[in-house]
Amino acid sequence: MFHAVSYALLDSLNALLIGVIVALGVMLPRTGRYRRIVTLLIAGDWLGVFLLALVTLLIFDGISDLVQEALESPVFGILLIAVGLLTLVMTVRGAGDGDSTLVRRLLKPLQEPSAKTFAVGLLLGLVQSATSVPFFAGLAYLSTSGFGPEVRYVGLFFYASLALSLPALSAVFVGMVRAHPYSPFGLAFEQMRTRREFMVKLAGYLVSVALTLFGIGALI
Repeated sequence: MFHAVSYALLDSLNALLIGVIVALGVMLPRTGRYRRIVTLLIAGDWLGVFLLALVTLLIFDGISDLVQEALESPVFGILLIAVGLLTLVMTVRGAGDGDSTLVRRLLKPLQEPSAKTFAVGLLLGLVQSATSVPFFAGLAYLSTSGFGPEVRYVGLFFYASLALSLPALSAVFVGMVRAHPYSPFGLAFEQMRTRREFMVKLAGYLVSVALTLFGIGALI
């Protein structure tokens, strides 16, 4: 279970969703729209993560013996190390702009709280999770944790919540900044905004190091 929690937290380093939340905080006027839009966005993202996690866990439970063998195989550790190193290379070579072009495109349907806002979040949750190695690794460990199905499937609610923990905290932080722009939170936000490239690259480095260490741990 510890491994599942660790990978879920690692999956919460979602630079794209956090970038969208920050951009909304900067662009939207100081009205209640920010709270409603971000709430719908994160709720949709959570549902996307949860639905994909549910389908994935059902599949892993159906092939639990193969999943267990894969986790115990040195190939799993080597794969984590390879993904960690690839993430490092991509982070070093990347522009560090937080996928600004994609963020700008995503902002267009997010100007008003609506069903479309929820749908964008749902799509983001599905796509980001489907392309996340930590997401699937955590579910593999959850499937082979030895807990009964009730615990495992109820645990998916917490798994999806952990995977959205950092974006949710970011949304709260941005909301506090909007309400109190000259507070210490506002000053901290301004520092983060002016050093956006550094923050994006830092997230990439953290994921890279964590995956590499997890891979080494799986080999030992």
